Amino acid sequence: MFAVRGTAVCFSIFFILYSALSLAVCLLWRRVWLYGRQGSARHCADLLFGLRIVPFVVATAVTLVLAVPSFLLLEPRAVEEPLGVVPLVLGFCGIVLMLTGVWNAAAALVRASRTVARWSREACVIGCSPTDSGKFVSVLRTPALAPPLTAAGILKPRVWLSGAAEFVLTERELHSALRHEVVHVRRRDNLKKLLLCLVAFPGMSQLESVWREATEMAADDAAVSNASEALDLAAAVIKLSRLAPLESPAELTTALVHSPAQSVNARVERLIAWNELRQSPTNGYSLGYALCAVAVMLAAMAVSYSELLVRVHAATEWLVR
Repeated sequence: MFAVRGTAVCFSIFFILYSALSLAVCLLWRRVWLYGRQGSARHCADLLFGLRIVPFVVATAVTLVLAVPSFLLLEPRAVEEPLGVVPLVLGFCGIVLMLTGVWNAAAALVRASRTVARWSREACVIGCSPTDSGKFVSVLRTPALAPPLTAAGILKPRVWLSGAAEFVLTERELHSALRHEVVHVRRRDNLKKLLLCLVAFPGMSQLESVWREATEMAADDAAVSNASEALDLAAAVIKLSRLAPLESPAELTTALVHSPAQSVNARVERLIAWNELRQSPTNGYSLGYALCAVAVMLAAMAVSYSELLVRVHAATEWLVR
């Protein structure tokens, strides 16, 4: 009974926090997006991804750091306390929410693995593309069914290029397009997509769609360093958008052209109007501020941890009753 009560209480806390924070994100993300658009596309994409992932991170952290220890340390094991319907229902919802995310992530991984395995049967390595870290990403020529140009893989990412894309692109356009896909690899965008599958929550699809568009624009900006390269990448986007693939990209891949026509047009317009201001970092100290805020929060929690456990246990007692 003690284990059942603890499981119900902890998952109830997780479900309440996760649902409340996710609802707040659903209501506020457009304002954050408008603010982020004032800076670089990279900053906007990072801001949207952080906003999307923060409900799960906070709910999990509070559950593991506060709810679980407070129950284990302060809840008497010998007392047969009746368990109400509310914590049972909330706990069940929390378990379902967690299992749904795990199922979505596992299903997306399986689909991506099967798709890449199917491409690999007739693929051959045609070269390597360097990253900023000094590593190289393999470039493979794929059969006609695959998308024209896409990056796939999480632990060992690769760039897949179709024969049709290789035929229609000039050498400079191909190099710009490959740099775009390498940026996705460097920023681990496929891993981020997997995390979004794990933290699935109703009503977040539009936020995730806007984040994907921002990642494409961020990769565009990082792939070019002058107006000539921007025009080459714009030409590559236009040409590959006309190559309709026979098979749609897998969920955990980043194709150069896979979004709606309106988004593709916006990317092309940004590339044609390229300027060096986009390459300058914005809010350079934002990461430092975030780390300082986290350090202050951890220090405050360390000082008042015992009192926090008592208060959290009192809240769980109220929830049980």
